[in-house]
Amino acid sequence: MKTVVLGAGIAGISTAWYLLQQGHEVTVIDRAEAAAMETSFANAGQLSYGYTTPWAAPGIPAKAAKWLFRQHSPLILKADGSLFQLQWLMQMLQNCTTERYQTNKERMVRISEYSREMFRRFEAETGMDFEGRKKGTLQIFRSTKEVEAAEKDIEVLAEYGVPYQRLKPEECLQHEPALHHALGKIAGALHLPNDATGDCHLFASRLKNLCEAKGAVFKFGHAVERFEHNGKQIQAVYAGGERFEAERFVCALGSFSRTVLADLGLKLPIYPVKGYSLTLPVTDGNEAPVSTILDETYKVAITRFDKRIRVGGMAELSGYGLSLPPERRETLALVVNDLYPKGGDLEKAEFWTGLRPMTPDSTPIIGAAGFNNLFLNTGHGTLGWTMSLGSAKITADLVCGITPEVRSDDLALSRYA
Repeated sequence: MKTVVLGAGIAGISTAWYLLQQGHEVTVIDRAEAAAMETSFANAGQLSYGYTTPWAAPGIPAKAAKWLFRQHSPLILKADGSLFQLQWLMQMLQNCTTERYQTNKERMVRISEYSREMFRRFEAETGMDFEGRKKGTLQIFRSTKEVEAAEKDIEVLAEYGVPYQRLKPEECLQHEPALHHALGKIAGALHLPNDATGDCHLFASRLKNLCEAKGAVFKFGHAVERFEHNGKQIQAVYAGGERFEAERFVCALGSFSRTVLADLGLKLPIYPVKGYSLTLPVTDGNEAPVSTILDETYKVAITRFDKRIRVGGMAELSGYGLSLPPERRETLALVVNDLYPKGGDLEKAEFWTGLRPMTPDSTPIIGAAGFNNLFLNTGHGTLGWTMSLGSAKITADLVCGITPEVRSDDLALSRYA
């Protein structure tokens, strides 16, 4: 079966991989000049299966109101002049109830845990090196108030059977020895041993090569222009001045899924949430992080690759712009310098920004939509890397008419009908 995948980020390339394994003839189309050059390029790097949780939760509106007026805030809200931004925010607020939080949490954990299993299978099959580590995530709290607030998160972890360990400040050194500089600033911590790390861009680039070896064709520099359809079925997509026919189409265009599919009359509730990162070379391995550290106060993650440190965080709702304000860089630099002052060279840090495709309920949109041969794999928010292989396998199964290994009927766009 001939299938076109729109998008060569981590979601699109992973989907192509599983389609190829099921015998499809796959063409992947992307406007960029290479694989994973946008949102997948320099994300925070953590495979945070245990930290999977909806943004929309009870108490979040009150927290968000406080964050907006704080220096080095984890949340930045700027009007983008669109009605959609207001509608999306309202939908998100409607999901901040206990009932909806539980529903959304279950969906997200289901996908993340399945993705963890798919990563296990993938690594056993291919042995691919993507600078991955399996040493867990350490979430640190800078105040007793944060420690107490974490008890609600711990209850959720226990409910879903996610392993965790409460830690006193000095016990953090068992997992992150270089935090000895910052012990006086830590009130407590939570360790999630099942989490992992890895360079998403490196993984996607090498997976693209594996896909090509299996016969996939990649068309870079091809922006989607329009679709040809009869109202029920898509016959072709025009991109980069070329026409591509197929029997099945998969949209994995992240934040741009909404704008590209709008011409088909589809209204995807996906908003581009801007995130930032710094990538700096390691100067002293003994003074650098071992795995991933999540700073609860600033909502910033610090992740170790082989010879680099990735610092990522913040959520800015301001539209599709990709500017790099110096004050965002200052926040990231402040956190990494505070916790690992001798670990990396900030003067050589690369500053980056990307747009995370976020739904109001934080759950990705996976499944058929609008046309009987169009499928979606998009809207993963901050968990695109974490959920990548699980979401891709579910999508490929649905495209092939195979019942996925985990429940998927509540992941489709129809849940917003």
